[in-house]
Amino acid sequence: MNITSVKLLTRLVVPLLLSAATCLIVSNARAAAPNPALAKAQKDAEARGYIFVASHDELVSRARKEGKLRVIISMADGPLKHVTEAFRKKYPFIDTRSEGTRGTEVYMRMLQELKAGLTKGIDVNDLQYDHYQEYLPYLKKFDILGMAEQRVLEIPFQMIDPANRNIVAVGSGIQVIAFNRKLIPAEKVPNTWEEFLKPEFNDRKFVVDIRPKDVVALVPAWGLEKTLDFARKLAAQKPVWARGNTRMITTVLAGEYALFFGPNYDVVLRAKAKDVADALGYKILEPVPVRLTETYSVLHTAENPYAGLLWLEFLASPEGQKVLDEHGPYEASVFIPGTVQEQATRGKILSVVDWNHYSKTQEYEKKIVEAYGFPKAP
Repeated sequence: MNITSVKLLTRLVVPLLLSAATCLIVSNARAAAPNPALAKAQKDAEARGYIFVASHDELVSRARKEGKLRVIISMADGPLKHVTEAFRKKYPFIDTRSEGTRGTEVYMRMLQELKAGLTKGIDVNDLQYDHYQEYLPYLKKFDILGMAEQRVLEIPFQMIDPANRNIVAVGSGIQVIAFNRKLIPAEKVPNTWEEFLKPEFNDRKFVVDIRPKDVVALVPAWGLEKTLDFARKLAAQKPVWARGNTRMITTVLAGEYALFFGPNYDVVLRAKAKDVADALGYKILEPVPVRLTETYSVLHTAENPYAGLLWLEFLASPEGQKVLDEHGPYEASVFIPGTVQEQATRGKILSVVDWNHYSKTQEYEKKIVEAYGFPKAP
């Protein structure tokens, strides 16, 4: 190659190399540059006393170092087993143990242990809605909402308490009415909640749960005063007072009672799946009462808090929601498109006990019980 050719090649190649090098430097500088919105979110969270992890990779890295997770929540053993297996498959480096709890007595004992500082070795726990405020001082102050907004955590915003920011409700419950087709035809079953106040339903014609979560869930649509007035009139109908959805659905199927006011939709669907005689019917009335359920948080005393965050994220993910729908079953969130509850309520008027109302549930329940006229303990 002669001198002229070398000079020509140099004039052509060197600018290209310089241009490529410049692009690489700029690209690396951009990659290294902090995300202003993320940095601000982290700074704001820390100023409010919250813990904010800046990336999902960092979260996974911290969970990997912990290597363990213990969860005790009020989920039935069947679905909890499937959720745990799926979580272990996704995060095999986390030694995960889970335990389901059931019963008001158990919840109250665990809450008292939490207050007394006796809760050890538990990372994730649930919050019973009628004692919600009492749990708040004992929870790890992760800014779950802030991390979700910055896509550090993939959790739908509707699932996160916007006031406390560290609590997630991964499921929901809707209230319906159930009836025995052999005792009362569908056309005579109420089509509105107010129709339960008709004279033909007076004097032990239907069952009502003494725990008024069904009536509480009408407050968002009706307002508290209208709901209390309805509760007084409902009690004046002299219904059969009972406790426990599953037990009372069994009595309806057995023909002891014809009509059940406000059972959980998932309980009714599970009973129908076993109803070979097709005796059990149900109606979804509007406004459809919708409650947040499966409400979890990482405890302040958690030994493996970052693994706990991954657990919450997994339950809120499409994979976790699928497990809740298939093995709950029917307990996935109404806020997730395609779930059983979302499809059942699509296009209907809803009365959603959202986070604004959720924190007031205990107050609502107390007032409704008073409206029912139950005697008070001396």
